[in-house]
Amino acid sequence: MRIVSYLLLVCVMCPVMASDVAKEKRWADQIVDSILDGEAYWLKTDGHEFLSIYTEAEEASKKGMIVVHGTGIHPNWDQVVKPVRVEMTANGWNTLSIQMPILPNEAEYAEYVPLYPEIAPRVQAAEDFLLEQGMTKLVIVAHSQGATMSSYYLANHKHRIDALVAVGMGATQTQSHVNSAGSLKKINIPVLDLYGDDDLPGVLETAELRQSSSQHNKAYSQQVIKGAEHFFDDKNEELIEAINLWLKQH
Repeated sequence: MRIVSYLLLVCVMCPVMASDVAKEKRWADQIVDSILDGEAYWLKTDGHEFLSIYTEAEEASKKGMIVVHGTGIHPNWDQVVKPVRVEMTANGWNTLSIQMPILPNEAEYAEYVPLYPEIAPRVQAAEDFLLEQGMTKLVIVAHSQGATMSSYYLANHKHRIDALVAVGMGATQTQSHVNSAGSLKKINIPVLDLYGDDDLPGVLETAELRQSSSQHNKAYSQQVIKGAEHFFDDKNEELIEAINLWLKQH
């Protein structure tokens, strides 16, 4: 009886974190009917469906791009996410923007760490979807904590991704198993580490660390966009051009 009581107490004191599915539903209710470019699809993981937006390339193509948003937002966010998922279709990419695990608005960045086990099933479901559409090349374009999540995924799970574009990725995480610099040490596919010269301190101050962590990867490169801040406001054209040019080269 004492053991049972102790275990119950531990469970109360140390709850298992999970994505805020109610918030996911609120986001979906707000954006699904307003999607002008692309179609909403519900992808499945064990016991959960999550929103994705699939937008076909303007011309027939077998290139697929998974778009991963940052902290606490959704797959049709106006900054970085929507410009990438829509405008890259003109450059031959079929894009799939996916809802990542999220927490309530007041959650701190570090509180997302317990959600990282939920990342792999979602990205793998996105890979499966694109492969079912006939894609033969798969890349990830991810922003902010979405880039950290994506690097964590690529470093620790089997995948079919050919390249990663990490936009505004920092490496400030105190937990080593999710720190972007640590993940980059394990990644061998081409990586573009893209950020603005007016980006967040956590991005700018860890740029050298991210670069040094990638010395083994000859296909890793950093690029700084002049005048851009973390959300690339008024710099969408430069953002898309940088992503498109690098992907053509790799």
